[in-house]
Amino acid sequence: MTKSRHQVYYLLGILVSIPLLLGIGGWAWWNWAISPVGASQKVTVQIPPGSAPQAIGEELEKAGLIRSQLVWNLWSKYLSWQNPQGEFKAGTYQLSPSQSLPEIATEIRQGKAVKQEVEYTIKEGWSLQQMAAYFAEEGFFSKEEFLAAVSQIPKDKFPWLPDGLPNLEGFVYPETYKIPQGSLTPQAVIEQMLREFEKVALPVYQQHQSQTQMSLLQWVTLASIVEKESVVAPERPLIAGVFTNRLQKGMRLESDPTVEYGLKIKQTADKPLTIAQVRTPSPYNTYLNAGLPPGPIASPGLPSLEATLMPKKTDYLFFVARYDGTHVFTSNLRDHINATNKIRQQRQNRSQKSEVRSQKLGLNTQQLTTNRG
Repeated sequence: MTKSRHQVYYLLGILVSIPLLLGIGGWAWWNWAISPVGASQKVTVQIPPGSAPQAIGEELEKAGLIRSQLVWNLWSKYLSWQNPQGEFKAGTYQLSPSQSLPEIATEIRQGKAVKQEVEYTIKEGWSLQQMAAYFAEEGFFSKEEFLAAVSQIPKDKFPWLPDGLPNLEGFVYPETYKIPQGSLTPQAVIEQMLREFEKVALPVYQQHQSQTQMSLLQWVTLASIVEKESVVAPERPLIAGVFTNRLQKGMRLESDPTVEYGLKIKQTADKPLTIAQVRTPSPYNTYLNAGLPPGPIASPGLPSLEATLMPKKTDYLFFVARYDGTHVFTSNLRDHINATNKIRQQRQNRSQKSEVRSQKLGLNTQQLTTNRG
């Protein structure tokens, strides 16, 4: 064999080897490119609606979930050719670097997004108006939307709801809830709160129904008044006992929160209810009207609901609030007036001491300024 022939064979060998080596190298690179990046913990990725495959690939590469945006683009085109109807779906995804590129692509095309949840808290003693203001402040939906929704009584889903309700006051249970972000509507949160009432509160009433003469509506109504009057938890059964005693004796409840609810006002320590307000007619004014108001004035929590069915048995007929949230309980009008006057005097003394302290502080400040001058 001549030398020239050896050179030809050598050259042919090189020419044949180059595509083969390129093919093997390309295949190895491809396998490397689509293989998992690592085994670290999951990464949250947000895919906005209408995102192009290229933009998704850029985001995934930036998040350290894929090795090559180029390979992602090629794989995306292959998937589109394989299934022209398929597409990448928007949403929030929890993806892991331990997943391969095809696995990540499949998960996003199948729309296996994490269900984002929104948390909201309804406090014990809140009225529907307070809830509406809360939802509006949190940016969930407007006050008007919520109040319109709670005026619809879903008896088809909740047949236990009393007949003739003007709204769902008292029956939307106070609790902390979580709801999928996409389901955040007034109707959805109302149904969630009614389900909680059905699960937590309704069984309590059913358990004691044979021992009480109150209807479901009367029970929730009285419990809502107990809720608004109570500040210190141990006093709930005592307050419930006072109202129970007054109802049994045919006495008016004379509860300030019912007046406030009827007039849509809120008294404070500095601005208590006036005589004129107490004498203003309202279906909810229990100073003027005997018995219970026509419906609840707030959403009572479980302790107030239980206390209303199991009130403390005493001869108390009156109570008056101290400064610390506790009350003085009495069994006759004379003692009640004495307790009220005593607390009122204490309030005046505190106010006078506070005023004197403020005057002294002002005088000292003035002297200090004079001395500095």
